[in-house]
Amino acid sequence: MLAVNAIHTFYGSIHALKGVSLQVREGEIVSLIGANGAGKSTTLMSISGVHHPRKGSIRFQGEEIVHAHPDSIVRRGISQVPEGRRIFPDLSVAENLVMGSYVRKDRKEVQEDLQRVYDLFPVLKERRKQEGGTLSGGEQQMLAIARALMARPKLLLLDEPSLGLAPLVVERIFSVIQEISQQGTTILLVEQNAYMALSIAHRGYVIETGKVVLEDVAKELLRNPRVKEAYLGE
Repeated sequence: MLAVNAIHTFYGSIHALKGVSLQVREGEIVSLIGANGAGKSTTLMSISGVHHPRKGSIRFQGEEIVHAHPDSIVRRGISQVPEGRRIFPDLSVAENLVMGSYVRKDRKEVQEDLQRVYDLFPVLKERRKQEGGTLSGGEQQMLAIARALMARPKLLLLDEPSLGLAPLVVERIFSVIQEISQQGTTILLVEQNAYMALSIAHRGYVIETGKVVLEDVAKELLRNPRVKEAYLGE
């Protein structure tokens, strides 16, 4: 579904990604793990068109999107849940969700998807008239994921969904990520909590200083001594 091939992304003169390559097949959960500043978020923002790589290729369902605009990429079927959630704090929960469907014209199906996200996150239905900024951190993360799902993506990019959340909330979020996958959405997950990320993934990549240094089946990465020492605290 997604083929990232040798992309080089810069912030001014800073060479953030140095030839990153990865693949995501339809139906998979693929996890990208690494330390702070390794290039995880930059990889997602390169895919979603926020930062355009200077070199390399990004193909989605066979089409080149490396220079496409973010709105065009959303229309093609890629949605991103950004690090830090970035919900609209002054809009209600329901209004935030409607914003997620702004590229769509199929109003009947939008209503069906609204019911779907309320089924996934019942607390959002309870709080649908409440301003997004008044929700707890965990509820805001649920809202950010639900908003992205309202675009009905084929590929969902998740950037640090566990950041700053209590362990019980993290477990709930990761359980829902698995549920979203089982419902047919392909997922590329960026996450510092390497154990949680690899425990739900089919495959994984390890990125260090802008380069992919390891890739394998997720279960094998969990057993890999290098991964255990660097990312699992073993």
